[in-house]
Amino acid sequence: MSSNHVVIMAGGVGSRFWPMSTVDCPKQFIDVLGCGRTLLQLTIDRFAGICPMENVWVLTSEKYASTVQEQLPEVPAENILKEPCRRNTAPCIAYAAWKIKKRDPNANMVVTPSDHFVADVPEFKRVINSSLSFVSGSDAILTLGIKPTRPETGYGYIEAVLGNPSLSNKEVYRVDSFKEKPTLDVAEAYVAKNNFFWNSGIFIWNVSTIVNAFRVYQSPIASVFESLMPYYYTSEEQERVNALFPECRNISVDYAIMERADEIFVFPSSFGWSDLGTWMSLHGNMQKDLNGNVAIGADVRFSDSRNCIVNVRGAEKVVVIGINDCIVSENEGNLLVCRMSDDNRIKEFSEEK
Repeated sequence: MSSNHVVIMAGGVGSRFWPMSTVDCPKQFIDVLGCGRTLLQLTIDRFAGICPMENVWVLTSEKYASTVQEQLPEVPAENILKEPCRRNTAPCIAYAAWKIKKRDPNANMVVTPSDHFVADVPEFKRVINSSLSFVSGSDAILTLGIKPTRPETGYGYIEAVLGNPSLSNKEVYRVDSFKEKPTLDVAEAYVAKNNFFWNSGIFIWNVSTIVNAFRVYQSPIASVFESLMPYYYTSEEQERVNALFPECRNISVDYAIMERADEIFVFPSSFGWSDLGTWMSLHGNMQKDLNGNVAIGADVRFSDSRNCIVNVRGAEKVVVIGINDCIVSENEGNLLVCRMSDDNRIKEFSEEK
């Protein structure tokens, strides 16, 4: 356990849940589910017992660092790593890997987004612990694949080579290929097979494995963080990171490493996962009344309405009459009312000044 590290990526600026979330306060810092905990806090909650708190790292931007500290006071302030600019997930992960490696060359890492939903936390922990055992002392790069429950077009897919599991873990299989977000007919074909899984964006590896992978497949990024080795854990670290981080290529770890390396494995899992990327996905993961309505607020009442989601926390009373399949949300004077099927258009308006 003392060699396990959890790296939480919390720098995203998505505003898909506008007006509930904004660029100034993205969804990871919001109590999206109305449960009293933000998505970031729920993320750290489900890793309880996986590693000591001094081995939890949060990568975010300078803009959000104080918010992270407020929401996660149990995480040491020095473990909140501040990115000076957005460069996607590969440089973010490389920064954490090199810094962890300097302190603990034998560390095992879990890398996770900060804004996902997991319904079955005990099963999630079982999978994570099993995955950490699998990568410990090996050169395997492991990702969690989610067993699909529907032909989803909003997720990437992982094609696994089934029938020949790893000798050290019978639940783990070699990856054949990664697939981009498919059209509906392609997604239906994937689900009809049993070897395609949703790409969760959760990764597990030994720190030496991922550092070596960067050296082989992304040497310019590796050179940046290798040059910072004398400065990690010093008063000069942030200044040097600010100067060199912008030199990194803007690239995801999927393109940078996962689609290039050889020893890539997937752990097919079922723990009630969702990336909560849309209001529709939020609706799908919330408790509903008998008519499929979701209410987040002090006093929300429905009449002759079905399959709606209402998030209006500032109002004393909200009454929804005679509408179906709609989103209603208000925050700080901004009001959204739209059909559930149009939630992909919200970004057009959320980014307007």
